[in-house]
Amino acid sequence: MRFNDGFWLLKNGVKPFYGLQAVQVTQDDSGYDLQVSTKPIRHRGDTLGGPVLSIRIHSPTKDVIGVNIEHFAALDPHPSIKLFPDDPPIPDVQLSKDGTNYVISSGDLTAEITENPYSITFKSPDRVLTFAGPRHQALFDVPSHWTNLSASNSSCLTHDTSSNPRPEPLPTFVRYINSELNISPGELIYGLGEQFGAFVKNGQSVKVWNQDGGTSSEQAYKCVPFYITNRNYGVFINHPGEVEVEVGAEKVSRVGVSVADKSLEYFIIYGKTPLEILDKYTRMTGRPAILPSWSYGLWLSTSFLTSYSSETVSGFLEGMQQRECPVRVFHLDCFWMKQYEWCSFTFDPDNFPDPKAYLSEIKRKYNVKICVWINPYISQLSPIFKEAVKGGYLIKRKDGSPWQWDLWQPGLAVVDMTNPEARKWYADKLSALIDLGVDAFKTDFAERIPHANVVFHDGSDPYRVHNTYSVIYNDLVFNLIRERFGEGEAIVFARSSTVGGQRRVLRECRPRASDKLLARFPVHWGGDCESTYEAMAEAMRGLLSLTASGFGYASHDIGGFEGHPPPEIYQRWVAFGIFSSHSRLHGSSSYRVPWNYGEEAAKNMSVWLDAKHRLMPYIYNLSIQARSKGHPIQRAMFIEFPEDRTAQYLDRQYMIGPSLLVAPVFVPLGEEHEYYLPSGKWTNFWNPSRVIEGPTWVKEHVPINEIPVWVREGSVLLLGPGGVGKPDYDYSKDLEVRVYGFDAAGKESVEVDVPAGKGVEVVGRIRVGKGEKVEVVSGSVGIAGQAFFG
Repeated sequence: MRFNDGFWLLKNGVKPFYGLQAVQVTQDDSGYDLQVSTKPIRHRGDTLGGPVLSIRIHSPTKDVIGVNIEHFAALDPHPSIKLFPDDPPIPDVQLSKDGTNYVISSGDLTAEITENPYSITFKSPDRVLTFAGPRHQALFDVPSHWTNLSASNSSCLTHDTSSNPRPEPLPTFVRYINSELNISPGELIYGLGEQFGAFVKNGQSVKVWNQDGGTSSEQAYKCVPFYITNRNYGVFINHPGEVEVEVGAEKVSRVGVSVADKSLEYFIIYGKTPLEILDKYTRMTGRPAILPSWSYGLWLSTSFLTSYSSETVSGFLEGMQQRECPVRVFHLDCFWMKQYEWCSFTFDPDNFPDPKAYLSEIKRKYNVKICVWINPYISQLSPIFKEAVKGGYLIKRKDGSPWQWDLWQPGLAVVDMTNPEARKWYADKLSALIDLGVDAFKTDFAERIPHANVVFHDGSDPYRVHNTYSVIYNDLVFNLIRERFGEGEAIVFARSSTVGGQRRVLRECRPRASDKLLARFPVHWGGDCESTYEAMAEAMRGLLSLTASGFGYASHDIGGFEGHPPPEIYQRWVAFGIFSSHSRLHGSSSYRVPWNYGEEAAKNMSVWLDAKHRLMPYIYNLSIQARSKGHPIQRAMFIEFPEDRTAQYLDRQYMIGPSLLVAPVFVPLGEEHEYYLPSGKWTNFWNPSRVIEGPTWVKEHVPINEIPVWVREGSVLLLGPGGVGKPDYDYSKDLEVRVYGFDAAGKESVEVDVPAGKGVEVVGRIRVGKGEKVEVVSGSVGIAGQAFFG
């Protein structure tokens, strides 16, 4: 929210209450409690009336300091974000005074608090990280018509600001809590969830408010109140509802954060590297799950508006098998159900007369898992709509009737996921599909959840539910799959999410949605994009922004969702998609099977897919790191090379873990492709005789059957056998050990784990030493060959 007219003035109608002076400071074992006045206090008479900010500055765990700004007492706000759901906090706090300043230290992070004027300065051992200076924390009253908050909704903080409230109508205002943190010269901001605009967020206004807006606008499906900077800290805003963030947009040297609520809390998270910050952030909000190894294979979709039947599906799978492009997951999109009936959770009998027998047949014949499209919306024409109304399973208007609209489906209503009976009803519908042979669900939609003039079953604030609905919804589906198939075999393919959506499951949701936001359910894909190079770049920016926000995995619609991509764009996107953590071919009105784009496309896909299968021991090890440390599989360049100033701006290439650099092609054939190799020796993955010394920019013409993939010096890659035809195989057999630039990296030896491919289990370890020495140091591991490059 922008409150200012320029830097010096406020917009007409805005009334400020700045935090000016700490008039009282008390302390306990973990922090300080301050009473901060919003006017100068010269004598006791000045304490009469006026807002006072109750501010708590504390440390819940090492290298993290939180600031909680409260106006009115927030009693049991729900839903709220569950902190430390997987790993316990590590308390480490010291309180002291430095002259007149109060000091709180946690690990290598320190905050200094001054009383008059009130300010907070956050420091690492070697510098000031950021600060909230005088007047950087405030309340603002703004006219309610400026906002998307409805004055008739009791959940909104609309109020009469007169000193003598009267029954007659008066102007209504919304009160925001606002906090600003300084942006230093050269400081860059990243994250805030899946954002498709400029990768560096400086200069942007970002709303943490999930919406279904495609990949070509300021709206996003997965908004996360967390950002990370190139100055060794991240900021987590602990609020589940709408958070408005001005990243050097309203005031160019500040990040302003505002919420229309009674309290606002944020945490400064210090780390020497971006990966260390993500480790500490995901300790607070949850680590990503371990996903089944089969999920890393190729997913093929029927697409959306296409015509398909059991014969169409069989033809696709047969064609992919013949062309050595084995599908591991087959996805049936919306029209597996009858038109106008979404969601009925019933196979269309005209196209799938015996779904159980049919799914069993194709699973046996083609070795595929089955995924079907669902969402939490129920059409008025669905045969289960009356059942949902009778049971009280739908979100209601204040008059008790179901909330409905006609977008997407006629008379569409939304399942109230805060209602335990509604969740059980919904889960039973899905369980029946699992009985038919379904293995996974694509959980679509859940972004435009109604928030005005509605009530939820458990009394949750609709504005706080809007984003977190996606977490509750996906948690329900993920938990059901986990219960049916076991730990490590569950996956949902989700479009919507927010903070906490990356976490693994520990236990089920309890009756009230606010009690447990404990869902941890990868993987997430990037939503609806066009079939253009520009949209491919949007998808990459969204992916990299999401994985910089604590999410371990990411995917996108290969080839673009809207339109029919030209063969060239299709092939470039296939290469990008296969070298993503998860790979799904999907479109809107056209199929994405490769032969529709030429047999050359199928040949190239086969080569890239085989390479990904071979890389699975390396990729699966990365998933274990995601689980244990919150490190994403696909990483923006600045995450892996924080000291490289060039890497800080790169958003058209990325790292897969610490070793592989991937630079997808975004230019038409005939134009030179340009990408950057940081310092050190880089060996071409496809042609190991090609070695380039960085830092350097590479400009080259890339043939349609290639994608630049480079290996960092000092890397050890374990590759499975070629031609295995799937991602889930025994990673301990027939391994090829490839060593890159070992001596140049100055290493004496490196040990590499061999994953089992199930959970976090490791079945062996390989040591690489100088003199091209490779040995098995533990476990039963079969080495078929070794090679030293660079």
